[in-house]
Amino acid sequence: MLKGNDMATVAKTHIIRIGNSRGVRIPKIWLKQLHLDEEVEMAVQADQLIIRSARQTRQGWEEQFQAMHELGDDRPLDEFLPTAWDRLEWKW
Repeated sequence: MLKGNDMATVAKTHIIRIGNSRGVRIPKIWLKQLHLDEEVEMAVQADQLIIRSARQTRQGWEEQFQAMHELGDDRPLDEFLPTAWDRLEWKW
């Protein structure tokens, strides 16, 4: 285990030639564990290469909105509910 990193499993591998490019082999168990399918996102952070599953924008929102509706939790947050002060003290 590496201190300072949240990596519990570390493996050494070699960079391999893939046509004119280079690549690394990712163990099948990691692909399954991380839900890495056909499309991934890659980013460089400091001195690290980050590879993560490509997520579709708003993925799962429809199901979440349906669940909110069923719980009655789909009202606007800025709905005006007057307080006693609003009713008795405020002058327009």
